[in-house]
Amino acid sequence: MKITRSGANPSTPGPEEYFTGTVRIDPLLAAEEPGRVRGAHVTFEPGARTAWHTHPAGQTLIVTFGRGLVQREGGPIEEISQGDVVWFPADEKHWHGAAPETAMSHIALQESIDGSTVTWMEKVTDDEYGG
Repeated sequence: MKITRSGANPSTPGPEEYFTGTVRIDPLLAAEEPGRVRGAHVTFEPGARTAWHTHPAGQTLIVTFGRGLVQREGGPIEEISQGDVVWFPADEKHWHGAAPETAMSHIALQESIDGSTVTWMEKVTDDEYGG
């Protein structure tokens, strides 16, 4: 058994190359082998969002606060809020972030395949974000 105490892992800003706006990442877990799951609590200020990206084994988001937006490539922008759970299948291109006027936090869970959990792509433009 391993207990990681709240606040034991320092917060980090979301890297500018992968995020637009102000984003804070609070690491939660990184399973030891043979486990593969990794997770973080991610907070987006209003209008902040990820770049387009995929995950080799998919991704689950559990919204813990506020209102946000999600979109898969070719699909509509959808609103999410506290208590919602979002699943993106393996290799589905998508983005997620806060609504324009409201912050949003979620727990992001994904599995590592051959040491990789994510493939980052181009940033979501303001026109794409605005729908």
